[in-house]
Amino acid sequence: MYGELLDESTVQFERRLPGPIERVWQYLVESDKREKWLCAGGTVLEVGGKVDMHFDNKSLSTRADIEPPEKYRDIPEKVSFSGEVLRCEVPRLLEHTWDVEGVTSQVCYELADAGDEVKLVLTHRGLISPDEIMSVCAGWHTHFAILAAVLDGGEPPPFWKTHTALEERYKKRFCF
Repeated sequence: MYGELLDESTVQFERRLPGPIERVWQYLVESDKREKWLCAGGTVLEVGGKVDMHFDNKSLSTRADIEPPEKYRDIPEKVSFSGEVLRCEVPRLLEHTWDVEGVTSQVCYELADAGDEVKLVLTHRGLISPDEIMSVCAGWHTHFAILAAVLDGGEPPPFWKTHTALEERYKKRFCF
């Protein structure tokens, strides 16, 4: 399921994941679990709390898929930044800033029970360009595919190969 462009700076994703909700929440906020699908880093679960993000996309892929595509080769292998918690309602909602190189956007995760599954809605606001939107969409889409595989106990898809293919699809989908 593709992410949707809500306006010129906002994308939204909806996913169904294996529950229960408390388990999915742990994979959003606990560093050792979050690093298996997105990034490591602590989260202080209160308004004004700090969210540390330590990305190492290379660690999410098999050895055959560790090299980023040309477009991303100038980005350091490991990237870290912090954000601030804007809203938190354990275990249903977490919204925080996403502060990268002086540019701030906002990410909101919303969880709801859906039978044996958990409905995850992610909204990413404040994106500044079509190129950033395509990259963010491909990134979230890929990271969610990895999360679903981790929660199911399966083999995650290769990060860069998946991301590259999805970026092209989003480019066509959004007519950029």
